[in-house]
Amino acid sequence: MSTFDFAIIGAGVFGAWTAHHLRRSGATVALLDAYGAANSRASSGGETRIIRLGYGRDELYTRWAMRSFPQWLDLSDRTGLRLFHPTGVLWLSDQDDPHVQGMWELLQRLPAKCEKLAAAEVRKRYPQLRFEDVTLAVLEPESGVLMARRAVQALISQLAGQSVEIRTAAVLPPIGQGKLAHIKTADGGSLSAGAFVFACGSWLPKLFPELLRGRIFPTRQEVFFFGPPPGSDDFRVPNMPAWLHHTHPDRPYALPDLENRGFKIALDRHGPEFDPDSGGHVVDQPSIDRVRAYLERHIPVLQDAPVVETRVCHYENTWNGDFLIDRHPQFDNVWLAGGGSGHGFKHGPALGDYLSARVLSNAPEEPRFSLAGKRRQQERAVF
Repeated sequence: MSTFDFAIIGAGVFGAWTAHHLRRSGATVALLDAYGAANSRASSGGETRIIRLGYGRDELYTRWAMRSFPQWLDLSDRTGLRLFHPTGVLWLSDQDDPHVQGMWELLQRLPAKCEKLAAAEVRKRYPQLRFEDVTLAVLEPESGVLMARRAVQALISQLAGQSVEIRTAAVLPPIGQGKLAHIKTADGGSLSAGAFVFACGSWLPKLFPELLRGRIFPTRQEVFFFGPPPGSDDFRVPNMPAWLHHTHPDRPYALPDLENRGFKIALDRHGPEFDPDSGGHVVDQPSIDRVRAYLERHIPVLQDAPVVETRVCHYENTWNGDFLIDRHPQFDNVWLAGGGSGHGFKHGPALGDYLSARVLSNAPEEPRFSLAGKRRQQERAVF
């Protein structure tokens, strides 16, 4: 039986960056995932994720994004891969929206580079978009898009070269209490470690059903790629940034055509309950029709554009969108990290730093991440 200082279950963005920071401390680390790093069933398995600073007046997540940004850029430099596209990120809103108004005030105070745009300026810069309801917009010119799957797999590859043991293995639910000596895998194997970190996203309530079912909510989310007109650059950088339509009830968000994948759009409302192992990954026609209705009103040139790709992924949020980063109440040496889907990917470096400091040196905790504060209801508060 192999023995490590730390075993991390889940090779997504949270697990990979936690492994990175623990390994930098000199600890021996094993990293396990049932389907492999950033696989197609994982929340970290999509091609792209927006990295932005804006979180309304919520300074915690804005500062975490600012802490994470240089670490993503450093990973890109170390690997020689293009992991970040500086598309800019545009918030589309109105004068009565306290979220975007508060975001503007916070970014001004920190300070972070941003620009306030009136409706006329939005129309002038981006004539391919039509937003009659938008009277205020805030542009983060230095924010953009991370190549998610590529970035996580690049980090995992680096970890393997730094003597982190990478295993493809399905872990069984831990049994007992007190100090956990080892974990068992579905193939009959086992692994012992001084401490264990479960950073396995939507699988957390499956491994810890009594504790986390009803506190972590995995939901089905659908993403669409539409083909722009032939010869058009209207949906590529710099002619269009990533954007979020915050005043719309479905909170649509969109990414420009990167690496010739097409214009990406999704509705940021939480979908139905989803099983990450057995859930289907085929988008149905009513979902396509709903997005086309949105395009018809706001991006008419794309209303009849071909769907060139779709994806079904999943969120795994806590009741209000705050992360869960805490010790398991029944195990002295088991830590839980999750609740990040929908907005967590960008924060992977800061989360790994925070969690490793908590595990290694009992660094101060952030009360918002505690298990005790996680309710069994859904009232989203983090956007």
